[in-house]
Amino acid sequence: MTTVSSDADAAAAAACGGLKSDDIRNSKTPTPSPTLEGHIAGSFAYSSAEPESTEGRDNKVETVGSNPTGAKMAQGAPANAGNNAFKDKEKPQAVRTANITAARAVADAIRTSLGPRGMDKMIQTGKGETIITNDGNTMLRDMSVMHPSAKMLVDLANAQDIEAGDGTTSVVVIAGALLGAAERLLSKGLHPTTISESFQRASAHAVQTLESISTPINLAERQTLLKAASTSLSSKIVSQEPKLAPMAVDAVLKTINPQNAENVDLRNVRILKKPGGVIDDSELIDGLVLNQQAVKSAGGPTRIEKARIGLIQFQLSPPKPDMENQIIVNDYRQMDKILKEERTYLLNMAKKIKKAKCNVLLIQKSILRDAVNDLSLHFLYKLGILVVKDIERDEVEFICKSTGCKPIADIDSFTEDKLGSADLVEEVSSLGARYTRVSGVKLPNPASAPKTVSIVARGANPLILDEAERSLHDAMCVIRCLVKKRALLPGGGAGEMAVSNALAQAATTKAYPDSICWKAYADALEVVPVTLAENAGLNSIRVVTEMRARHAKGESNVGVSIKRGGVGVMGEEGKGGQPGGSAAAGEGVMQPLLVSTSAIELASETVKMILRIDDIALSR
Repeated sequence: MTTVSSDADAAAAAACGGLKSDDIRNSKTPTPSPTLEGHIAGSFAYSSAEPESTEGRDNKVETVGSNPTGAKMAQGAPANAGNNAFKDKEKPQAVRTANITAARAVADAIRTSLGPRGMDKMIQTGKGETIITNDGNTMLRDMSVMHPSAKMLVDLANAQDIEAGDGTTSVVVIAGALLGAAERLLSKGLHPTTISESFQRASAHAVQTLESISTPINLAERQTLLKAASTSLSSKIVSQEPKLAPMAVDAVLKTINPQNAENVDLRNVRILKKPGGVIDDSELIDGLVLNQQAVKSAGGPTRIEKARIGLIQFQLSPPKPDMENQIIVNDYRQMDKILKEERTYLLNMAKKIKKAKCNVLLIQKSILRDAVNDLSLHFLYKLGILVVKDIERDEVEFICKSTGCKPIADIDSFTEDKLGSADLVEEVSSLGARYTRVSGVKLPNPASAPKTVSIVARGANPLILDEAERSLHDAMCVIRCLVKKRALLPGGGAGEMAVSNALAQAATTKAYPDSICWKAYADALEVVPVTLAENAGLNSIRVVTEMRARHAKGESNVGVSIKRGGVGVMGEEGKGGQPGGSAAAGEGVMQPLLVSTSAIELASETVKMILRIDDIALSR
């Protein structure tokens, strides 16, 4: 009989890239079968491990019986078909166990970052850059994850970030707990397909439960939106900054029509990071902010009122032929002629720009040569035109949406109808940083054109600025979730505990195997309040026991309270899913319904995929 052993610690470390190939070869891995499939199963867990020789494999096979060559007969002898079938039955169990172990290792790695008292992670990238973050998607995206099933949890966090924008840590932690529950069910003899299908039905019931305890909201209720944004920011480095939550709410509401909006395009909100000052110095600008400064080398203006803005994608410099040519100048008269022709060419271009009534010129950055030379800048200065050069290619679309201008690729196409309008364009100097601000934009069709806003984020260093940008993005995603599905849930693990209580009660009415699977699913969802309590330094057993008792009495808005150091009401008493309830109150710990439903659905789908894998084959 082939003995199969697995070392959970080695698999977990390899999943997060913590082992070198030599360490992996020396660690305990599943003993491979003598067949080709056995060799694949023996090396499935670590892509960096080299295949062992045939002699080494044969020496590790332990056979039982009088046939000492049973390993070789298992490859092709029909007489040992039953023995081979037994080995094939053992292999999927080893593969499934290793997959679950690797995925749970990833979930455990970021579990300490969940909640308002969660820790941050410092990540050093391959380029030598340092990232300090509390965001689950950012942590997993920049971690070195090798195991294929562990990478599925990285993709899970990314999917949650795309769908909801928040809850990326929660969805991975829930998936890890569900995998642990599935592993215990597998050890009791349940089939993986039975478990996965039962989990899927439990997930649908969980979503229905969340919808039943949610509270509808109106986007006109600004205080409700602020509480949801503040809950998202509570676990971030910038949680103590009072300006970020109102800034995120206002930024989203300014870009949509709250009455009929069904989604939010966050590309209409631009965040400009400028080192200097503190986070409280950040500001929301109803207009456009450019990182580039106005060109002053030729003495040009830095402030223009009643601006007419043009964006060009061609160079304001003497033309160059497509082919390499060499010009030989014999005397000074020929040199004067060349210079005169260049001056005439550039002057005519500047006059044509001025003739179109343009007084603010934005020039796209060119990778071939200088987009504008000093002589062109001199002519534009004489004509009173403010010039901003080196506009990046990826900024062009946002600038066009913000100002109403159209990009111009040729001087012959430079006409007045392609210009944008604004009340003021000026260069701003604030706390040691300089940038160009465009305010009072007048769009040609304000009803149909998308509205844009800009946020100037300030901070002491680039690390703080990067985390402030991620935090603002998460807060805006929370408001976007409320636009897509206008309902709130009590936070602090109250939603997960309510679902756990509902599933546990429903499990008593189900037949086998749904009864045992639903109970395991319900117990797994308690990982959220348990983790919140542990990360806050509370007694998780006491907190979860009290929550379980109060939820059994119908208090579905009770969650982990950091302020009280135990259990508290997340909304007003008698609210959050109870009769006569409302969301606007209490400790104000609220979260969008879409974040929780998306997390449960995506986590269940990922667990189902992992459970249905029984082999990993190496490609050619």
